[in-house]
Order: sequence, then structure tokens, then C-alpha cells
Amino acid sequence: MTKKRKIKLNPHFTPYPIQEGDEIYPNGIFHFNISRILIEIENGSLVVEQERIDVKEWFRTHYRGRVNEDHLPTVDISKPVIQAEIRSNMFEVIDGNHRMEKAYREGVPFIDSYKLYGEQLLPFFIDVRGYNAFVEYWNSKL
Repeated sequence: MTKKRKIKLNPHFTPYPIQEGDEIYPNGIFHFNISRILIEIENGSLVVEQERIDVKEWFRTHYRGRVNEDHLPTVDISKPVIQAEIRSNMFEVIDGNHRMEKAYREGVPFIDSYKLYGEQLLPFFIDVRGYNAFVEYWNSKL
């Protein structure tokens, strides 16, 4: 998946129903169903690229948000993080920011990730508004 890729808006987009306990990642108006992404990766219906992230390099080029210090000791850095292409060729961690922080603090050089391209994210929006906004945003940045 390279170059500029227009996404065609599906006027009949219907999000997956949210189940009790689903983990949702809010990124502005874009809310992703992390639980559904992981289910589909695990059952093989979503085939994603896997990438080892250079932790120090990642923090040189990405925003470092606040961390729940009480949660950090319980974080399992052996579990892959999820990267999402929010803008063409620009990836953000949408699941695993605490894992990234813990790896950085512990001097772990690399962490595994699942890498989802913009087109792969579409089914995982929790609402039509976010889906529509993403398609408009994506296409405006090409």
C-alpha cells in the first residue's frame, strides 16, 4: 500500500455493534474499536503487517502523552501494540501507549506491533460520524 490512495465513502457504512467490555480508542472524532481489531487479527480475518518499532526513534518523532503511573507496573510489553495510519504514511499507536512508555523507561530497544493501513481501519470506527470524518480527512491530505 503505497502512494496516494483515495478512499471512497460508503454511504451505507454500518459500524460493528459495540459489545460490553469492548476497548475503544478515542482519537479526536475518530473512535476505533480496539477489541474488534484484535479479534479479527487473532482469527485471521484481518491480515496486517507486523513491524518491530525502534522505541527510542518512535519517541523522537511522536507525541508523548500522559501516562497512568499506577497502571504502568502491570503493563505487559511482550504484547504487540497497534499502529494505525491516521494520515497517509503517518502512523500512530492506538493501542499500547503504556507499553511503549514502559519499554522506553526500561531501555527495551524494540517492541512488536500490528500495523493497520488507513483502508484497513474503516470497519473499526464505532460510529458513522467518525467514519465519514475520517474519509474526508484522509482524502483532503492526499
